[in-house]
Amino acid sequence: MDNTKKFDWKKYLFLFIGIFLFIIVYYSPPWPDAIDPMGENFVLSREGKGALAIFLLAGTWWVFEVVPIGVTSLAIGAMQALYLIRPAKVAFKDFMDPSVMFIFASLVIGMVFTKTRLTQRLSYKMLSIVGEKTSMIYLGSFVLTAALTHIMAHTAVAATVYPLLMSIYALYGEGEKKTKFGKGLFMGMAYIAGAGSIVTLLGAARGAVALGFYNDIVGETVSFFQLTYYMFPIGWIMVFLLWGFFMLVCKPEKKVIPGLKEKAKKLYGELGPLRKEEMLAAGIVLSCIVVMSLRSFIPALASIDKTAIILTSTILFFITGILDVHDLEMIPWNIVLLFAGAMSIGFCLWDTGAAKWLAVNWLVMFQKANWFVFIMSIAFFVMIMTNFIMNVAAIAISLPVAFVIAPYLGVAAEVILFAALVVAGMPFLLLVGAAPNAIAYASKQFTTGEFFLYGIPASIILMIVTGIAVAFIWPIMGMNITI
Repeated sequence: MDNTKKFDWKKYLFLFIGIFLFIIVYYSPPWPDAIDPMGENFVLSREGKGALAIFLLAGTWWVFEVVPIGVTSLAIGAMQALYLIRPAKVAFKDFMDPSVMFIFASLVIGMVFTKTRLTQRLSYKMLSIVGEKTSMIYLGSFVLTAALTHIMAHTAVAATVYPLLMSIYALYGEGEKKTKFGKGLFMGMAYIAGAGSIVTLLGAARGAVALGFYNDIVGETVSFFQLTYYMFPIGWIMVFLLWGFFMLVCKPEKKVIPGLKEKAKKLYGELGPLRKEEMLAAGIVLSCIVVMSLRSFIPALASIDKTAIILTSTILFFITGILDVHDLEMIPWNIVLLFAGAMSIGFCLWDTGAAKWLAVNWLVMFQKANWFVFIMSIAFFVMIMTNFIMNVAAIAISLPVAFVIAPYLGVAAEVILFAALVVAGMPFLLLVGAAPNAIAYASKQFTTGEFFLYGIPASIILMIVTGIAVAFIWPIMGMNITI
């Protein structure tokens, strides 16, 4: 028997392409300054150029998965320290950023739902409602995901829905085999979590950050309900368009799963009444969700960090005995490390000024453009950047520059704010763009390359919908587009 492992030339090709891009950028001569409309110069320092070099290497390795995605993240931290781009203490401290710990706690919630069989209970109940058509299973899963993101963070929603989808997929009858239905179910969940999360301030932190910039720079405020008023139609248009998109590109191999409805009812009955362990787990999670949701309405709770709240659930799971030390071995550390590296490179681009340099260079190209082209150029920049770095950072580097240029083109700051928030919520290209993307990847139903390829047409759909919102929907709803 020949145990010789076949040489993976594609892996090494893209491995070296990533290294080559790093060398070309890092060792190139100094790049020209970026100059904003007010005449301010933004110098790209050696450290900034190094951040861009690591950014390109990591992006290449992540897309083509030349090494495990978590290992690429480790390379991000190591290279910052080796090339003196940022001190090791700073680069690796980002690996334990509160956002990373939030993702960790969200994954633990998903694990608890599986262990206590709450996911099976929920999935069987949903299937008994939506029926046996795979198209309706898609729709039911997507609507549930989107609705939940209106009241809780999309990371927590993805972690909660993921095991539910695993239970549903188990009834598809293909075991762990990769199928079009599996791809559509899990990738769709990730995309839909982003679409739903733009509707309220509870879906993600990016909304509150953007409104803060808007208030500081423009001097106006946008209320919770005003944001929801403008975002609700766009979010739900994307939900149904994405359902149609996945029905087209990931059309399930089976139109129906015969006997599924009855089987789901039977399996639900076999679970019996709710056990004490299930009620305790549900009570802990719901309590955390309620407290996190109330932070937006009760000033006294606003100062309590959401990560501390959700980590309390993890602590309580171990105190109550729902989880034990052996369950820690089941945490998908590859996913946790992925986001740790994403936070590190995001902060690196921010701290070195490379992100600001990119934003200014991009936006000044459109400072004399038509108002619609200018708005869409901002949306496009935020959409691309949010796939590589935190969407909060993508907004933070682009909105201040855009708000300065906007008055010269007669564009209202309000439409820039909302267009940026729409695209920042839906990074469809890379796993690092949002936690739901990485959580969906744990299903092993798709590769990082497939995610990127499916994300291209999905991102085009997103840009078209954003354009329609800017040109037609929001003006009809009363939004100021021009001044």
